[in-house]
Amino acid sequence: QVQLVESGGGLVQPGGSLRLSCAASGNIVSIYRMGWYRQAPGKQRELVAAITNGGSTNYADSVKGRFTISRDNAVHTAYLQMNSLRPEDTALYSCNAYLSSTTTAWAMDYWGKGTPVTVSS
Repeated sequence: QVQLVESGGGLVQPGGSLRLSCAASGNIVSIYRMGWYRQAPGKQRELVAAITNGGSTNYADSVKGRFTISRDNAVHTAYLQMNSLRPEDTALYSCNAYLSSTTTAWAMDYWGKGTPVTVSS
C-alpha cells in the first residue's frame, strides 16, 4: 500500500517560516508529480505548488516568491519551504502524488491526511 505522510506544520507568527515534508512509502515504481494543496475553513481546496519528476514547478500566484517546492527522488519526499508567511496562509496543507506502483496497472493519485499550518500573532 502506498502512503503519504506530511510533517512540519504548526503555529508561526506572521513573517515567519515553516518547512513541510511529504514522505511517500510503499510499493512505488515511479512518482511523476508531487504537489501541495491547502484548504482553509470554509474555502475550496487549492493547489499551492507542484513539481514533476523532471523538476518542473508551478505555483499559485498567491505564494510565488515566498514558497519553494522541492523533492528528493531518492527518498520519495517532497518539501515545501514557506517564507514570509501571512495569516491568509492558514490552512490544512495536504500532499498529493501521482505515481505508479506494483499493485496497479496505471498511475494514480494518492493523498496524505494533511498537516495544519496556522499563521497568527
